[in-house]
This record gives sequence, C-alpha cells and structure tokens, in this order.
Amino acid sequence: MKLKVGLVALLATLNLWAVTVGEKPKEVIISGENGGMVKDGAAWDSSSVKDKVYVMFYVDPDEKDLNSAFSDALKKKNYRKKGAYGSIAIINLAATWKPNVIIESLLKSKQKEFPETIYIKDKKSILVKEWNLADDNNDILIFDKDGKVLFYKAGKMSDDDMQKAFTIIEEHI
Repeated sequence: MKLKVGLVALLATLNLWAVTVGEKPKEVIISGENGGMVKDGAAWDSSSVKDKVYVMFYVDPDEKDLNSAFSDALKKKNYRKKGAYGSIAIINLAATWKPNVIIESLLKSKQKEFPETIYIKDKKSILVKEWNLADDNNDILIFDKDGKVLFYKAGKMSDDDMQKAFTIIEEHI
C-alpha cells in the first residue's frame, strides 16, 4: 500500500509542470544561450500566447515532416482571415545531430517565407524540461485566447486528431 501511495505521489510530482489540457502552462522564457526568436533574436515569453487561438508546433528537426499533412491542411483552412489566429513553430535544436548553423539558416528562410508565423529556437530543450513535452518528436498544441491548452498531441496526428484540432480551433476562433 505504501508503495502505491509513493508511486502516485511521485507521478504527481513528475507531472507538476506537464502541459495539461484546460490549464495554462507554467510561464517559460527562451532567451540568450537557450535560444529565442528567429526574426530578431529577442527572448520569447510563453505568456505572449494569448489574445488569439494559437497552434504551436514543437519540432525535432529530424521529425519535421511527421505532421506535414496536418500543417498543409491547416494552411488551407486560412484561419487568419477568419479571426484571431496565430501560429508558432518552436524548433528543438537540442534534439538533432544536425548543426545548429544549418538549421538556423533554414529557419531564417522559413521566417521570411511565412512572416506571420512566430519561429523560435529552443537550443536546450527548454519546453521538454519545463512543460514535459515529448523530446525527439513533433508535438502539436492548441491554446485559447487566454493561453490555456485546448489540445496536445505528441507524435503523428491521425485523421481523428486532425478533425478534433480543426473543430477546437473553429469553436474558439
């Protein structure tokens, strides 16, 4: 019995900062040697995720194509024209063997191609540590206008996951 109670307490502690649907995640700032905004190198503060429905991709560069079907379908929905919508792409540079200088160059090109998307470099897996996101993966999060998590999926999105995500966005936009 003591073992069960101890295990439950341990799991609750480990999950203390995990992203939980229906709640705002712990505030995190990514800056300096840990990374920051691609467009200007400024710090990124997770408390800025508000006032719009945001879709956030947290991506290991080696898994960048894992959710391309969702990304492509999302672009076709053209939510920016329908209301307060934003997109964030955070690249987990610590999750790849590829040199940061090459990825950072590609990110600058992406930022120019998609200027409305917020691109962020996470050089030390900060969101893996602070929000307990899946490492070496492709995570999708959707936030409401108050910064609460509405949806979280680690790994490949199924057709059902995609439909659920679109429904959530449309209900909250």
